[in-house]
Amino acid sequence: MLAIEFDELSISDLFLDALYRSGTAGNAGDDPIHKLLGVANMGGFRSRLTFERNDYAFIAIYSDNSDPDWPDYIDLVNGILTYYGDNKKPGRQLENTRAGGNKILSAVFELAHGGYDARMRVPPFFVFTKGERGRDVIFRGIAVPGANSVSQTEDLVAVWKLKDGQRFQNYRAIFTLLDTDRIKREWLEDLMSLKPLSNNCPDMWRLWVETGHYTPLKASESRQYRTKQEQLPYNNQEATLLRIVFDYFQSNPYLFERFAGEIVKLMDRNVIRVDNTQPSRDGGRDGIGQYRIGVEGEGIQIDFAIEAKCYNENNSVGVRELSRLISRLRHRQFGILVTTSYVAQQAYQEIREDQHPIIVISGRNIVQLLMTNGLGNQHDLANWLRVAFPIN
Repeated sequence: MLAIEFDELSISDLFLDALYRSGTAGNAGDDPIHKLLGVANMGGFRSRLTFERNDYAFIAIYSDNSDPDWPDYIDLVNGILTYYGDNKKPGRQLENTRAGGNKILSAVFELAHGGYDARMRVPPFFVFTKGERGRDVIFRGIAVPGANSVSQTEDLVAVWKLKDGQRFQNYRAIFTLLDTDRIKREWLEDLMSLKPLSNNCPDMWRLWVETGHYTPLKASESRQYRTKQEQLPYNNQEATLLRIVFDYFQSNPYLFERFAGEIVKLMDRNVIRVDNTQPSRDGGRDGIGQYRIGVEGEGIQIDFAIEAKCYNENNSVGVRELSRLISRLRHRQFGILVTTSYVAQQAYQEIREDQHPIIVISGRNIVQLLMTNGLGNQHDLANWLRVAFPIN
C-alpha cells in the first residue's frame, strides 16, 4: 500500500487505496483529511466552498465503519458505496443536522437527476475510510450520486429508526465510485475556481457530467474463495451479534432453517419466494426458493436450494456438508449455504475450482445483512428473533 506521510499531505495527489498518515501531536490537528483537502478535521461530511464561496467545490465523506446502526459499506466488486447521512440520533428533523450533511445529500441527488447544467453543480465526493493506526485514513475513490443498478427513486431513501423509544429518520444514499485511480491536486484548485471540467478533470467525471453515464470502478476477485478470517466477524460488535444468533438457534436447527430463509431474502430483493421443507421429507434440502431475473412484465424464475448450518464459529462446514447440497441440486438450479460459521478451505476451493453454483453466506455475511437492515443493535436483534422465530 502506498503511504503518504503527514508532512507531505498538503502537496499530495489523491491516489486510490493509498494510506494517508496522521500527525503525532495527539489532537484533532493530526487529522490527515484536513491537511490534505483543507476541510474540517472532524465529522462524516466535510465540505469545501469555492473561492467565491457561493457553492461547494468538493466534499469529503469519511467512515470509520464502527456504527452498527448505520453500517456504511463499499462494494469493491461493483464499485458501489452505501453511505448513511448524519441524522443518527433522535431529536432532530431529517435535514436539520448540525453539520448539514443530509441537506447536502438532498440537494446533490436532486441535481444529479437533472440535466447537464444541474450535474455541473454537483460537487465531487472524495471517499475516505479509517486506516489501521490512529487517525490514518485510506482514500477509496471519487464518488457521484446514484448508480446504474438503482433507480432515481431509490438511490436516496429516508429510513426510519427507533432509539430510546423515539422514532426518527436518516438518509441512506447510494453512490458510484468512478473508475479513476488518481485525483490531481491541480484539479482541486480548479474546483475551487469554478472550473470543474478543466484539463485536470478525471475522464470518468467529465463523462458523467456531460452524459449522466456511470462508469464504476469494478474489481474482480483474484481469489475465488475466502479465508476463515474473511468469513467470520470483523470486530467485537459483529462477534456479539453473531453469538446472539447462534445461542438462540443452536438447540433448534429446524428453526434456524427458517431464519436462513429470511437471511436469503435480505440478501437480494429478487428472491421472490422461500419455502422451508419438512424435516422428514426435505430431500436433503433445508429450503427451496425462486429467484427472478428480468424486467417488469418479462422475467424468468430460477429455482434454488438452501442448506442451513447453525455451527459454532470454531466448527467449520466441510466437504461432506457441501457435497450433500451439491448432490441435491437439479438441472438449472443453484444452491445457497447459510452458516453461522465458515467454510473450510478445502471445501471452499473445491466448489470454486469445480465451478459448482453455490453461494456461501457465512457468519460475517449474516451479521452484515442484519446490520444493513436495521438490526445492528443487540437489543433490537434479540427482540426480533423472539418475535419472528418464537420457540415453542
